[in-house]
Amino acid sequence: MNPLTFVRVLGPEPWNVAYVEPSIRPDDSRYGENPNRLQRHTQFQVILKPDPGNSQDLFIRSLSALGVDVNAHDIRFVEDNWESPVLGAWGLGWEIWMDGMEITQFTYFQQAGSLQLSPISVEITYGLERILMLLQGVDHFKKIRYADCITYGELFLENEKEMSAYYLEHASIHHLQKHFDFFEEEARSLLAAGLPIPAYDQLLKTSHAFNILDSRGFVGVTERARYFGRMRSLARQCAQLWLKTRESLGYPLGTVSEPAQLVSAKELLEAAVKKVFCS
Repeated sequence: MNPLTFVRVLGPEPWNVAYVEPSIRPDDSRYGENPNRLQRHTQFQVILKPDPGNSQDLFIRSLSALGVDVNAHDIRFVEDNWESPVLGAWGLGWEIWMDGMEITQFTYFQQAGSLQLSPISVEITYGLERILMLLQGVDHFKKIRYADCITYGELFLENEKEMSAYYLEHASIHHLQKHFDFFEEEARSLLAAGLPIPAYDQLLKTSHAFNILDSRGFVGVTERARYFGRMRSLARQCAQLWLKTRESLGYPLGTVSEPAQLVSAKELLEAAVKKVFCS
């Protein structure tokens, strides 16, 4: 989870942001052969804190702004509560599917760093490659028209092949175990120095090392629980230190109160969808 998301959903300060970020998932390595699953894909991340109350309606209308005729596509909201055991984070929400393919994750964050959130933040994560595939009518990510006379595959297919080979075949388990320990030690040192942001950066590196170990088939049930516990402890300490820092600064961005309704009811979501589809 990007630090612009993790630390900023903590505490009472408002935070409304949108940014593009790469997402790397070693376990999704497919050598570029799967049409819509990549070890490195691109997300458009939106955080709304506090929930403005019409976030579902805003999302549906954002699809129209992208050029999606919502009346001409099969758009479905599939209940899917998101969780990151590593970061002690979870939320209530939905996967959004269009024409049989997941394109977005919509989440009302409840916890981060194992701490209860107030106010609740809304996270909307758009999967850009999948949305582009649907908009351009292509059946494989490598066929996406990235620019005039060049495709996504011409730019990134070789990267998918080589990084998949690394994650699944060549990554050194011995070295990765050492990397994890070094990054964890560095994070603890930074926490002791009162620096939650660089400490969180080191935590992300431990998470990446773990994910590669997992993709190599090294991590069993017992080892997984042990690694998760170590990373979750760091995440909680980062969160607590960040909150302490912001409080000491007097909350420079101001404070907002919790809305009366923490999580929008399912009926409100359905009403937002119906409102747009019938307009």
